Amino acid sequence: MISLKKYLDQAEAGTKKAGKESAEELLSAAVRAYRSGLQEMGSCSLNACPALGTELQESLGRLEEKVSIESTPESVEAVERNVQEQLQDWGRRAALHSQLRTGEIKEILIVMARTAEAVGKRDQRCAQQIYDVTSQLQSIANLDDLTLIRSSLKRSAAALKTSIDRMAAEGKAAVEKARAEICDYQTKLEEAEQVASCDSLTGLHNRRWVENLIQRRIEARLPLCVAVLDLDDFKKVNDDHGHLVGDELLKQFARELKSACRSSDVIGRWGGDEFIILLDCSIDEGRAQTYRLRDWVCGNYTIEAKFERIKLAVVASIGVAEHEPDETMKELINRADADMYHQKAASRINGDAQTLQPR
Repeated sequence: MISLKKYLDQAEAGTKKAGKESAEELLSAAVRAYRSGLQEMGSCSLNACPALGTELQESLGRLEEKVSIESTPESVEAVERNVQEQLQDWGRRAALHSQLRTGEIKEILIVMARTAEAVGKRDQRCAQQIYDVTSQLQSIANLDDLTLIRSSLKRSAAALKTSIDRMAAEGKAAVEKARAEICDYQTKLEEAEQVASCDSLTGLHNRRWVENLIQRRIEARLPLCVAVLDLDDFKKVNDDHGHLVGDELLKQFARELKSACRSSDVIGRWGGDEFIILLDCSIDEGRAQTYRLRDWVCGNYTIEAKFERIKLAVVASIGVAEHEPDETMKELINRADADMYHQKAASRINGDAQTLQPR
């Protein structure tokens, strides 16, 4: 993957050496190449794993929109970091998804083979039994003594009934066994779908699953509020302590967020250090709930690093929006996102903003 920040640095140096026009041409070409690369990665992911590719394609598309010739090195670096996180997360989930699917296909083929083998053996055995009865009936036809005929017919009828009863019992057992194995297969399929719908790091619902749920609720015309939550200055944690500490902080934060939410709330990881919450309520109740959540999840967190215990003070900004008639999912989420950034800016202006920093 090309590094756009590298070209930004080259463009800045080129401005001094070759002139502004030449530097802008270099930067413009790099931006086009980078955006084209994001588009191609999204298309390839869709072809490689259709079940998970749409989510990555949409995520990369949103990141692509953030890259332009006016981008600063800092914003481009944030986009590149987000791209790396998206690709790593998608790679892990795609590999797991592929393994589960391969295992399921093998198991269902084994079930089918065993069932076919059992039915074949049963039919072969029953055919032999019926053949034996038929042979007995043919021998009876050659008898002259009525008593012997009656006795032979009675034995043949009993043998035929036994064969038919055995066929019915074995057939019922085979059906029950196949039904049990298919139910087990269905359970594993549901587990695979659950894995595909979860964020691999935090265990919360992933972006694609949350978007599908929002869309279904909009189509059903159900009341809906969306809250977008972002950790302030999370980049500083990764820069100062490394991504492993940052990942552990995200996992702890996700657990706190889940425990603080109501059973009717739906929580998902939106990407990076952003989370999303679906609320079945009005905007006033939604804002009251988000204020309560912020008080609950913000505060001191302790991370067990390799050689030390790191204490971090966590602050989050939350934006909320209520779905309006005829509003699309994208418009709704954009309003919640804008409200979140408004809350973040207002907090900084008022001097109330805190940062993620060691305590």
